[in-house]
Amino acid sequence: MSILVGTSSWTDPTLVRDTGFYPPGASSAEERLRHYASIFPVVEVDSTFYAPPSPDVARLWVERTPPRFRMEIKSYGLFTGHPVRPGTLWADLRREVPVQYKHNASVYAGHLPGDVVDEAWTRFDRALRPLHDAGKLGAVVFQWPPWFTAKRANREQLEALRDRLPDYRIAVEFRHGSWLSEGDRDRTLELLEKYALTYVCVDEPQGFKTSVPPIVAATTAELALVRFHGRNADNWQRKGITAAERFRYLYDEDELRAWVKPLKDLAVEVDETHVLMNNCYQDYGVRNAHQLGSLLGEGLQPGAPAEV
Repeated sequence: MSILVGTSSWTDPTLVRDTGFYPPGASSAEERLRHYASIFPVVEVDSTFYAPPSPDVARLWVERTPPRFRMEIKSYGLFTGHPVRPGTLWADLRREVPVQYKHNASVYAGHLPGDVVDEAWTRFDRALRPLHDAGKLGAVVFQWPPWFTAKRANREQLEALRDRLPDYRIAVEFRHGSWLSEGDRDRTLELLEKYALTYVCVDEPQGFKTSVPPIVAATTAELALVRFHGRNADNWQRKGITAAERFRYLYDEDELRAWVKPLKDLAVEVDETHVLMNNCYQDYGVRNAHQLGSLLGEGLQPGAPAEV
């Protein structure tokens, strides 16, 4: 079984500013990534949700990490129904924003001509090619918003993902519980399996209409992905707070230990299992990632997947 444990960010300001995780003098992006990758074998890139990367940046990620390191890439928000700042679009595509939206603080894919959206997908694919060619691209993670519910039009969007990025592993995370409700669970997992999309298992606060239950399931043979969001119910839907505050939760050992058997069982079904701590407040994520890795018995050998 190959289980890789890491975090959903190595650049969170509270980790960089408020902790001693990075050694003195590790002040550049290169030094921080190299340090992180000397400890953990996998990481998620969150910045690509806000703005697409360039091929040059992807090549730098390849150069700065060990040979067997893996990176999950969060999908650009334009592709998951989120609003994005027009300034994050490629300069020439920005000029194609219809006049009625040019002065908006944010735009949606539906505001743009179809050929512009198509070109954005092509460039996103091109930007990730260096990671893919180096064998370091874990999956492109599509994290859908809470308003993306289990209805026909949204299922059709999922069905179209494979055509958009045919060469890459694709993972799907839901932020609305309707997809995993008793009446829709089997249908959802069967759809993901049919289109070779990895279901993202989650640990998150329960009791909300949008809460996704901690269902453990493998929908592809290549990859399983599990993301830990913490259990800070008080902040889960609070407005006007930072992401770090929303995910401010430190798991205790018993909570992590309860996941050891489900993770090992999941790992039997797939080639690789990636586990990401998204409780990225100060050093909570790196502490829990190291702790969970130890409980799984992986030893966290730098840059190498754990053989459990």
